[in-house]
Amino acid sequence: MRLWSWLGFALGAVFMVLPLVGMFEFSLRARRGEYSLDAYRSVLGDPQFQATFAYSVVVAIVTIIAGVLLVVPTAYWVRLRLSRLRPVMEFVTLLPLVIPPIVIAFGYLRQFNTSSFLPLTGSARGTDFLLVMGYVTLSLPYMYRAVDTGLRTLDVATLTEASQSLGASWVTILSRVILPNLWPAVLSGAFLSFAIVIGEYVFAALLDRPAFGPYMVWVGGNRAYEPAALAVIAFGVTWACMGLLTLTGRLAAHHRAARR
Repeated sequence: MRLWSWLGFALGAVFMVLPLVGMFEFSLRARRGEYSLDAYRSVLGDPQFQATFAYSVVVAIVTIIAGVLLVVPTAYWVRLRLSRLRPVMEFVTLLPLVIPPIVIAFGYLRQFNTSSFLPLTGSARGTDFLLVMGYVTLSLPYMYRAVDTGLRTLDVATLTEASQSLGASWVTILSRVILPNLWPAVLSGAFLSFAIVIGEYVFAALLDRPAFGPYMVWVGGNRAYEPAALAVIAFGVTWACMGLLTLTGRLAAHHRAARR
């Protein structure tokens, strides 16, 4: 059984890794007859790459902050007072996985265009706000489940009662008692949200924002070796987020073991 398990793992690894190795090898062929990093130099030195990647990083950070401010109080209150609504919350937070992003983006455009009561698309800042809200929606399933899983490891009722007995307000309880104990779970959701925002295309393209996803698509249609280099960079960013997610999970497990 162990032999077959390792054989299945090896076949799966080859199936996943071999195309990536081939893509990386192709990205090194920009100079005829030899391997070079010319494609990576071209991509990293492109001002448009720098601008779009920086824009997406800023949007990702704002998305994470907005997601934490929305999800943590909501999940905490549902866990503490409204446990009967947990199935409803599970259903609502799964909707972004069922509804295609293009449908949500068109809904934003119809609801918040320049002829509506709230013309957010009439300005760059308003469109950026819509983009962030769209990304918060896309990352909601992952952020909510990460926070909810973290709350299950805490005795929320006891922590709340102890804090209230000391005169703490709800804001103090959330910011100084609940949130510090949820950092591993929040970071897990944050890394997943960051990976989603960096590679997302539909929202940024339909809202006409200078994000990294549309830039990758544009490079793929106008260059030869640079798209492969850009894909390797994007995979590297995603893998870094997954590595940080795994590290966070291990640190959280060690922290829980130390407390016990």
